[in-house]
Amino acid sequence: MTDFQAIADRVEIEALRGEFTDCVMMRDRARLASLFTSDGVLRMPDVPVEFVGPEAIRVGGERLQEQWDFFVQDTHPGTVRIDGDTATGRAYMHETLRLRNGFQGLNHAVYHDRYQRTPDGWRFAERTYEIRYLDTTPLTGRAPGSTTGAEPFTAAATGDRLERTAAALTANGFTVELLDDVDAARSRVKELIPEGAEVFTAASETLRLSGIDEDINGSGRYRAVRPLVLAMDRVAEADGFRRLLARPDVVVGSVAAVTETGSLVIASGSGSQLPAYAGGAAQAIWIVGAQKVVPDLQTALRRVEEHALPLESARTEEAYGQPSAVNRLLVLNAEPRPGRGTVLLLREAVGY
Repeated sequence: MTDFQAIADRVEIEALRGEFTDCVMMRDRARLASLFTSDGVLRMPDVPVEFVGPEAIRVGGERLQEQWDFFVQDTHPGTVRIDGDTATGRAYMHETLRLRNGFQGLNHAVYHDRYQRTPDGWRFAERTYEIRYLDTTPLTGRAPGSTTGAEPFTAAATGDRLERTAAALTANGFTVELLDDVDAARSRVKELIPEGAEVFTAASETLRLSGIDEDINGSGRYRAVRPLVLAMDRVAEADGFRRLLARPDVVVGSVAAVTETGSLVIASGSGSQLPAYAGGAAQAIWIVGAQKVVPDLQTALRRVEEHALPLESARTEEAYGQPSAVNRLLVLNAEPRPGRGTVLLLREAVGY
């Protein structure tokens, strides 16, 4: 191989890497897939995904792309070592992103590459993506026309994500019903709770906005716990107060987040509703808006701190003159008692 050929190969491989980034930025997955050999592999263990062959790379990439609110990728030159018709190399990446589920941040990463000379020129035989630095600090900017902007936890989850979340909750022992809106949830709650049952409604904007709180505490159909405890002296009657909240027939409330892996996350300043949620109540019903769906527990905790807490603090400042706090956190990963826990998962956003 002449020196001129080696230079030409290096220029073509560098152009191949630049083409990859252009495809990502232009969201042209068909063109990106054509940059790989027929058995080429795209591996991203930190995502985690692995696609083998151009068609899988195209389809898988389009699926990932649907999750983006915005995504910016910069490629910086790395090494190239040529050995006849094969070569190896590395390219260095800097990416800024925000996903529709609220995840956001920036990272620095490395693509570890293998290249193959083909009749159509150099192609990727393998790209393996390794994140070297990740910063999930909320971004202060936004992409023009982005769907989530500065409030990434307010958008209702898509139908596919709701179905996936419902399936995971069901697999974890919860009874799950996908309902269209709060009116459907309101009707369903009336059907689920026997008349005359002792019912505790946890403090919840979802219950208030939907009218479910008033249906339970003001209708006279049930032995409502909340009006009783509000009338009690919390010092002189502390023991009775605690018992009423901890073991009602039914507890009704909402959650701060629900994960696509099938967990419910509840944050509380006082912890008053947590014993009933965790198992003290014979029956638990959670009404969950579609905007509360997040991919995993890490994102759920971010939703609690970055989204739900500031809104709840604003409410408690107005109502009680002091901010709220996440003093207690409950994660329900499964329901071991079949039929006890019901999640009414809505297709619309409600509450916060």
